[in-house]
Amino acid sequence: GGVAGLFVLVVRGSGSLGGRMASVLPRVERLSSRVIRVLGCNPGPMTLQGTNTYLVGTGPRRILIDTGEPAVPEYIACLKQALTDFRISVQEILVTHWHHDHTGGIPDICKNIPSASEYCISKLPRNPYHEEVIGEKKQKYSYLKDGDFVKTEGATLRVLHTPGHTDDHMALHLIEENAIFSGDCILGEGTAVFEDLYDYMKSLEKLLSMKTDLIYPGHGPVVKEAQVKIQEYISHRNAREKQILNTLQENTGKSLTTEELVKIVYKDTPEHLHKAAEINLTHHLKKLEKEGKVLYENSPNLRWKSSL
Repeated sequence: GGVAGLFVLVVRGSGSLGGRMASVLPRVERLSSRVIRVLGCNPGPMTLQGTNTYLVGTGPRRILIDTGEPAVPEYIACLKQALTDFRISVQEILVTHWHHDHTGGIPDICKNIPSASEYCISKLPRNPYHEEVIGEKKQKYSYLKDGDFVKTEGATLRVLHTPGHTDDHMALHLIEENAIFSGDCILGEGTAVFEDLYDYMKSLEKLLSMKTDLIYPGHGPVVKEAQVKIQEYISHRNAREKQILNTLQENTGKSLTTEELVKIVYKDTPEHLHKAAEINLTHHLKKLEKEGKVLYENSPNLRWKSSL
């Protein structure tokens, strides 16, 4: 991934690294007999064309996956339009993770798209666990766990805990299509950012092992070659890791600071972005340290060396 995206990330939060916005996505699109995508109407460098929200099922009541950002009346209008056009309503709401471009629309939906009974709003808990607040505390989450099933007419979703992008990240396996709603674990364009690389790689391996046909991502267009895309994500991270290990091994007996490492590993990246690149690099080093491949010393400052 290009560090330009990462630089924005430092300022903005969630989303994509590098990757040009190629595709133009319609606001509402029926993607299959059981999946309708409603665009969050919140385009930006990290959200690509906006957050993808999905209505899933074939019956009169559908599951809504993700809700876009807070206070985007345009999105609420699009969602209302989709519900009217397809003559359907929302059965319940699932959110893939806590980031505001996925949970932000909940209060607006509850207020502007009323339901006979209160919507059940579900996600995986934060890890370590802490109480989460939705908007002005009018709604509460009910918590799912890995392996749970959420069902509606024509669609069965299996919950997959896929931490890394965030500690509470959830992907959903749509059994009927052998497809995955990947949230921000995998995007339609560019590469994703993450909080914990060790967990993130484990999650990518988990998704790869499922041999799915299709990915409905949290941002960007549908991914038709699911296996190829997941493998690309894994290879991209492994290539960076190899560069870091090689650099440390070439400097055997010497320990290097992250600043020194960035200058070598990201030598093709403009220097004003090195501070941002350091964040990514640090994630890689933490993972390698967990695996016993690198050591660090803390005197007089933080320095890293190969333990291989």
